[in-house]
Amino acid sequence: MIETRLTKTRIRGGLWEGVFSGAQEKPAIEVTLLEKPIAGVIVEAVPERSGEWAVRVPIPADALSEGVQTFLIREMGGTETLAHFTIITGVAMEDDMRAEVDLLRQELDMLKRAFRRHCLETMV
Repeated sequence: MIETRLTKTRIRGGLWEGVFSGAQEKPAIEVTLLEKPIAGVIVEAVPERSGEWAVRVPIPADALSEGVQTFLIREMGGTETLAHFTIITGVAMEDDMRAEVDLLRQELDMLKRAFRRHCLETMV
C-alpha cells in the first residue's frame, strides 16, 4: 500500500498551498474551520509528477477574527487529519512562545549594550 501525505508548501495571497502525494487518482479533500467546511478548495494534478496533486485552500476573510483559528485538512469522509494550519490575529498573545522569544531577544540586546558601555567606562 502506498502511503499518502500532504505537505505544506506556503501560505501566500490568502491561499494555503500544499502537495498531496501517493495517490494515482484525484483525492477528495475537505477543509474545515470550527467543524464547518471551507468552500473553494482546489486540487489539481502537478504536471510531470505522477501521483502528486497541488492543493490550494482559500482563507476566507470572515475566518480572520481575533484569536487563534485552526483549519483541519482531511480526505473527504475521513477521520484522520492530513494537515492543519493555524492563523493568529488580533492582539499579540502574551503566552505565545514567539512573542516571549522576541521579548527575550530585545532584553538581551539591551543588556549587551549596557555591558559594553560599562566596560568602556571602567577601562580608564
